[in-house]
Amino acid sequence: MNNWHLNQALRALRGGGVIAYPTEAVWGLGCDPFNSSAIERLLELKRRPMHKGLILVAADMGQIKPLLQGLSDAQLTQLEASWPGPVTWLIPDPTGWAPEGVRGRHSSVAVRVSAHPVVRKLCAAYGGPIVSTSANRSAAAPARSKLKVNTYFGAGLDYVVPGQLGNLGRPTQICDLGSNQLIRK
Repeated sequence: MNNWHLNQALRALRGGGVIAYPTEAVWGLGCDPFNSSAIERLLELKRRPMHKGLILVAADMGQIKPLLQGLSDAQLTQLEASWPGPVTWLIPDPTGWAPEGVRGRHSSVAVRVSAHPVVRKLCAAYGGPIVSTSANRSAAAPARSKLKVNTYFGAGLDYVVPGQLGNLGRPTQICDLGSNQLIRK
């Protein structure tokens, strides 16, 4: 992703917009997780109920530092061993750092420190995590091409970041950090 595309994506995010971008396995939709209007718009586009919650992606663990404060050394080691990479962790959020639109009805937040170059560059330049949810309407197959993203959402998106999907053949694994339970393989 060149600087022009990066700046277009950043402008959209900072303006409360919704973008699409390639991830490890499928195209994702993203927005500023701390902008409630952007979250509402993304959920409307996706036709997803707010109570389900959303995933955050980050460039590094420093971008989610408030979530890491109360974790044990063993839990931090577990996160460090899997990141950056295609593992999404449900991390307890006892202080409510993540807005309700991101958490949904849960007491934890789904977070991934991505190894995908576009995602990392986008989050690093943005200066914090962004929302990452599959680019599809609820119950439809996730978009695996830019063409499918445009078919699903057309002019409803503020920007579509160019790039290639990673080599993961399915959505990322989701694990619960508190229980060590595998939620999605």
